[in-house]
Amino acid sequence: MNETFVVIGGDAAGMSAASKAKREDPDRAVIVFEKGEWVSYAACGMPYYVKGAVDDLDDLVTVTPEAFREERDIDLRTGAEVVDIDREGRTVTVEADDGTYEQSYDDLLVATGASAIEPPFDGLDLEGVFTIHDMDEADAIEDYVTEEGPETAAIVGGGYVGIEMAEALSARGADVHLYEMLPHVLQPFGEPVAEVVEDHLREQGVDLHLETAVSGFVGDERIDGVELEDDTVDADIAIVGVGVAPNADLAESAGIERGPTGAVATDEFGRTNDENVYAAGDCAESTHVVTGEPDHVPLALTANRAGRAIGQTVTGDPTPVGDIAGTAIVKAFELGAARTGIVDEERAREAGFDPASVTISASSRAHYYPDGAELTVSLLADRESGRLLGGSVVGREGAKRIDTVATALTADMTVTELQNADLAYAPPFSPVWDPILTAAKVLSGNLE
Repeated sequence: MNETFVVIGGDAAGMSAASKAKREDPDRAVIVFEKGEWVSYAACGMPYYVKGAVDDLDDLVTVTPEAFREERDIDLRTGAEVVDIDREGRTVTVEADDGTYEQSYDDLLVATGASAIEPPFDGLDLEGVFTIHDMDEADAIEDYVTEEGPETAAIVGGGYVGIEMAEALSARGADVHLYEMLPHVLQPFGEPVAEVVEDHLREQGVDLHLETAVSGFVGDERIDGVELEDDTVDADIAIVGVGVAPNADLAESAGIERGPTGAVATDEFGRTNDENVYAAGDCAESTHVVTGEPDHVPLALTANRAGRAIGQTVTGDPTPVGDIAGTAIVKAFELGAARTGIVDEERAREAGFDPASVTISASSRAHYYPDGAELTVSLLADRESGRLLGGSVVGREGAKRIDTVATALTADMTVTELQNADLAYAPPFSPVWDPILTAAKVLSGNLE
């Protein structure tokens, strides 16, 4: 009898695993349960749909449910929520419109994703107050902006979502106020990046309220303002983007262990403490390439890559899900900001390193070639070994150069080895010494 691979969750990790398993073993039964109606969609594109840069919400769908069912022969069941896992009996309990039933499995993937954190704010239920973590929320925000035409927008949180939604709502004509309780926006990117982004946000007309805690929202059914510690500021719409939490409760209730980050603990193959149960995507931990310790950095590539590897593993070809460096990039109006590895010296010390860092500014192109832009590059290394630990980049062009640093981290390179990398040069693309090489050269000299 053919084995059955059951997947809980129909987005990046889940559908990548299902597709790979079916390709590798066409006779295997592959069943995916998704409690919503949307599958395989580009969540990272949602702010750009609100902005108007993406015409239709359906444009964000990578593969339609019909294509999974008809072209890939995957038994995809939307509107079906798994509410219990029986590891001993190897069954899951499913609640759907047509009733509750059990489904057996040989191998199970938990790909339940993450949920937007909802702080204990007053007024979260007011009309015009939103989080943005799924397609229905993005659609609701776009409808609200179109129908109500808010003049003043409040963004709570200065991370990816906050920065991208500030740009989106500004493009829709709103006067944007961004509230961040920490000293800087984009905290994981480091201070050099944050300061450049903050100056640019102000140039774009965004009112920044740093080290400012929001306590709630006020209004009669619909939002009228943002409540601060000692003031209330007008607002016609609010976006709460203070982070996400892994959806690990279902797994935990079945005795599947969480790791130190609160996400599901996994080994190098994405396997949990149950050899027949895997976890991947935003609900699961990964191993950090620099520290070698579990980490939780919910990003699209991590989810897709891990899902694909697990799909291959369950069909008989054990494939590691790969380590992560936390490589990320965000668009902030006309700027690109990116980071990878460890960029904070305090975190580096906690991980057992003796950090040294450097920040340089250089042109993205040869100085004589038109339309170049200043690029700020920061690199961090261990003093004793010279090992590269991480870096960040910010500028109007060239932020994708962070991939060079991420590759160096994966290869466990020293700063000197990075300095000697043979990168491409032509005046329209970079100076002779690429800004990444220049930063590595300066840092290597400091270490010597």
